[in-house]
Amino acid sequence: MFMHVILASRSPRRMELLRQIIPQFEVIPSDAPEILDPARPAAELAETNARAKAASVAQRFPEALVIGADTLVFLDDVVFGKPANLAEAERMLETLSGRTHQVVTGICLVEAALGREKAFSVITDVTFRKLSRREIGAYLRSIDPLDKAGAYAIQQNGDWIVEGTSGSYSNVVGLPLERLETELQEWPG
Repeated sequence: MFMHVILASRSPRRMELLRQIIPQFEVIPSDAPEILDPARPAAELAETNARAKAASVAQRFPEALVIGADTLVFLDDVVFGKPANLAEAERMLETLSGRTHQVVTGICLVEAALGREKAFSVITDVTFRKLSRREIGAYLRSIDPLDKAGAYAIQQNGDWIVEGTSGSYSNVVGLPLERLETELQEWPG
């Protein structure tokens, strides 16, 4: 497929997912800061962050195809990034409890040497069960919520908190494989 692919993320979840469609790639995490501007739509924010991550790595490796990604959780135009601490993680899950929210992952593909770039996003609806404080506490003790948008990981005891999803499951994990695979197949060269 591609000679040299770089994933601009240190997320073990993204690495695991990407291996399903690209067996060999390099991991070079981006040092681009993530922005969390509540005035901007979540899909635009996720794509902007993905673009910044991919571009920062592509500058150093212009001959490679660089994949940048950013995942955000949002509910009623409120964006949930990664919680700063356990108290914030608990508040996030209390807010999401019993409601349907959206998970958006922005992806940006960059091949700098050829001046190619493509950004897109995928949105999945996720419905949470109605959760008690005890259930939230038990869930938060079962995972590390601080490196996860919305303070949860659907692939880690997700059945404790999630009632259902509509859309791409892999998107909720952090990389929408179906759409990414289509975009890679259509990528020139």
